[in-house]
Amino acid sequence: MPNIFAYLVLASWPGVSLWLFARLSVERALIWTIVGGYMVLPPTASFDLPVVPALDKYGIANLSALMGCLIYAGRRSIALPRSPLICLLLAAFVFSPLATTLTNEDALYIGIGALPGLRLYDAASILVSQLLFVLPFFLAQNLLRTPGAHRDQLKIFIAGALIYSVPMLIEIRLSPQLNTWIYGFFQHSFAQMMRSGGFRPIVFMPHGLWLAFFIMTATVAAATLSRDNTDNSRSRWLLATGYLFVLLFLCKSLASLVYALVLLPLVLMAPVRIVLMTSLGFAAVALSYPILRGSDLVPVVQLLNWAESINVDRAQSLAFRFTNEDMLLSKANERPIFGWGTWGRNLIYDLQTGENISVTDGRWIIVIGTFGWLGYLAEFGLLTAPIFALFMTSRRNAIPAVVAATALLLGINLIDMLPNATLLPITWMMAGGLLGYVECNAVEEPNSSAPIPERSVIRPLNSIL
Repeated sequence: MPNIFAYLVLASWPGVSLWLFARLSVERALIWTIVGGYMVLPPTASFDLPVVPALDKYGIANLSALMGCLIYAGRRSIALPRSPLICLLLAAFVFSPLATTLTNEDALYIGIGALPGLRLYDAASILVSQLLFVLPFFLAQNLLRTPGAHRDQLKIFIAGALIYSVPMLIEIRLSPQLNTWIYGFFQHSFAQMMRSGGFRPIVFMPHGLWLAFFIMTATVAAATLSRDNTDNSRSRWLLATGYLFVLLFLCKSLASLVYALVLLPLVLMAPVRIVLMTSLGFAAVALSYPILRGSDLVPVVQLLNWAESINVDRAQSLAFRFTNEDMLLSKANERPIFGWGTWGRNLIYDLQTGENISVTDGRWIIVIGTFGWLGYLAEFGLLTAPIFALFMTSRRNAIPAVVAATALLLGINLIDMLPNATLLPITWMMAGGLLGYVECNAVEEPNSSAPIPERSVIRPLNSIL
């Protein structure tokens, strides 16, 4: 149960956000509001108001960012994308819950109880939740459009991780207790924070895996800036890369460590074109994974054998995930277009006791089960389209290393969303920033000598995709 201080911190974040916007550029204030809210606000605590969805750390940070952007940047901060395709995906993302509601008005009887059918009240609440969820995408695609903004984003990831390293080291040494000491509760299973005879930190994030992924992101960001080296501080960024990599190792998360080992050589040595091609591959895998999984084209046995060669416990955990995916995907296929809706209707229950016997880990299976293929294509389409568009833009325009690194980090986040539900405001912010960069730099005829008006140099995204 969160204490009073937890709710006071949540309530104070709009004021902190306005202070950031008053002191920093709009771009940096937006990034710090989103990243800082993710870092310091209490997890799971929320203000549960009528009609609107519960306002947790993500919703409050997103609304705070919207408020600051409207005050200091005006209406331009919420302009719609120029691409009809992206606007169509946005409309599907926001309004698909209405179709889901209309096709799930029946109650589901499980054991001695029942799950209620959905009402228009539920559709309205989910619609508001979807709008709130996607706000960082809107704001970033209008404000984080330049290489300088992408560089600031990477720097803030690094600064946030360096600041976070102090409480992380405390928890690695003393056990994960900071959320309990400060906010009055522990946000997850303490047993899951025990690993390899020690502890992995969690601080104020939903899970230790989320924290490890954040540190991995900052590590790759530091390595990128060490190579970009626009301010003659290569040694400083390399030192930060080494420190953060050690911190990542102490997080005891195999997946994030593997991600770092794959990405660091790319951002340190590979040409930008290779970085973009890798990002494109990640996006393609993430978008097509449900089809591959449903068609038995994912090498499940080989992946389990590889995991077992590393650690038996990890192999058992992976096998458990695959088993649950099979069950949940089978149920999702019963209502494939619009899904089963909320209230846990997408889960698997024991017909005798009514007990939930399934676990939803991956974001993709959550979305398909809840909102069907329409919801999945809308959400993952919005997240992958900027990477596809950026790659097409790179065929005629040079892409700065910092922008390519953003695409790479977004791509690996998409891959991580297959086993985990790590879709965060930071994810939407990176996707929106990439979309904004593409819209600013996709020109009609780069070799034409005729002058082009400023508004017409931006080619609609749908003509790139």
